[in-house]
Order: sequence, then C-alpha cells, then structure tokens
Amino acid sequence: MSYIHKELADGRWLELTLIEQMANVGSEVIRTFNLKNKNVNYSCASFERAMELLELTIADRKNISRLRELTRVKEVLADYFAGDNIYGSTDESMENYFLAFNYAARL
Repeated sequence: MSYIHKELADGRWLELTLIEQMANVGSEVIRTFNLKNKNVNYSCASFERAMELLELTIADRKNISRLRELTRVKEVLADYFAGDNIYGSTDESMENYFLAFNYAARL
C-alpha cells in the first residue's frame, strides 16, 4: 500500500499515544473544514490525509480497546465529507470532538 505519511506508517505513528494520534487526525479534519470553501482539491487532499491517519490509529494494537469508537469516527467522517451526512454532523460538532484531543495532548 502506498502511504501519504510514509515515515509515520513505517512505525513512528505507533510511538504516539492515542491522544496524540487523534489530535493529529483532528488537525487534518479541521484543515479540511477550513479549505472546503477555498480550495476543493486541497480540502480533498486533507481529508485523505485525515482518513489515512485514522486508519493508522485503528491499526495500532494499543488502541484495541477503543476500536469501536475509532471505527465510528471513521464512519461519521466519511459520511460527513463524502456521504449523505445521515448522522447530521456539523463542522462545529466535529471540531468540538477533535479539539478535546488537541487540548489533552498539550497538557
């Protein structure tokens, strides 16, 4: 498989805590929001990076106890950005979810 984040996929991602991993995913998600009305191509690229980082987080064995939440986050993100938004997500609700990880990672 070809990765956008080759260095992270080669093992560096596994060194991060779940909070740090989700804060990084959140950064890409928020970047996707910020770009969606400015540059669709950049927004799509940012979404792809967010999904890749989320996949790496799901594959990390230390996160096995959070697998249900992680796969649901992936489902909701895909639904919001590429689907019909059946969950009724908003930019604000997504930002609130991910900003909590950014805050915790800074502590």
